[in-house]
Amino acid sequence: MSSSMVSSSADVSLPSRARQFYALTKPRVVQLIVFCAVIGMLLAVPGVPTAEEGVRAVAASIGIWLVAGAAAAFNCLIEQEIDSRMKRTAWRPTANGELTRTQALIFSAVLCTLGGVVLVVFVNALTLWLTLGTFVGYAIIYTVILKPATPQNIVIGGASGAMPPVLGWAAMRGAVEPEALMLCLIIFLWTPPHFWALALYRVEDYARAGLPMLPVTHGNKFTRLHVFLYTWVLLAATLLPYIYGMSRHIYLVSAVVLGLWFMVYAFRLWRHYSDELARKTFRFSILHLMLLFAALLVDHYVWY
Repeated sequence: MSSSMVSSSADVSLPSRARQFYALTKPRVVQLIVFCAVIGMLLAVPGVPTAEEGVRAVAASIGIWLVAGAAAAFNCLIEQEIDSRMKRTAWRPTANGELTRTQALIFSAVLCTLGGVVLVVFVNALTLWLTLGTFVGYAIIYTVILKPATPQNIVIGGASGAMPPVLGWAAMRGAVEPEALMLCLIIFLWTPPHFWALALYRVEDYARAGLPMLPVTHGNKFTRLHVFLYTWVLLAATLLPYIYGMSRHIYLVSAVVLGLWFMVYAFRLWRHYSDELARKTFRFSILHLMLLFAALLVDHYVWY
């Protein structure tokens, strides 16, 4: 880093510096993580949560947010050089030199420590260890080992990203039960078509960064087919809560409609590709997951 860059970084106002650190936490990603964790918390409690359960849910949300933000900041630190070569991520404070690697590391460590303390003091030890395991899975196993090594990185590494409902369930029940694992499986199978839709229209970025994402290593057509095939498997997985008896007809109808809607996007992407359609598919995938879990929550309260 040049001396002029260090100098300009030192002159940044406190609000601007705070925004830079906040950006390291990847707020939109963390918001989705906490949303999925909260769904797990609410589904784990029969009926409306008591005041005590509500306090525990808030504490768990804060703790999970802090540790997830720490993992995101550590990811930015590790991928500083990669991010600087990608148009999508070149703005990140570590990539453009606004924050140093040391600052990012300290920030990540502080967030992780604070989150861990909140979870172990106000929630339970199981949630703490599961959350820290998720941190390691994302920040180390996925970012450091899998992402630069295999085009299946997002499939294998998706296990850590699928954990939030399990964390939420464990926070309220103190155990990992089949219902939580079904929610985890849904996110696990949702992740590849979601992320590959993004990778399709960002393929040049990933190629420039030297990352072996599926569109880079196997091409556009191969990736599009796999996006479509995964939506079939995903639809089947979303039916499990109904089959298991965790939900009833409101969720079943929602899961089928949303799953078929996703498949239509994926089919069109497979047969008539365009970058704009890939963007729309990526955006819809986020809406799909949010509406799916919202429907599960509505179904949960209607029947209690």
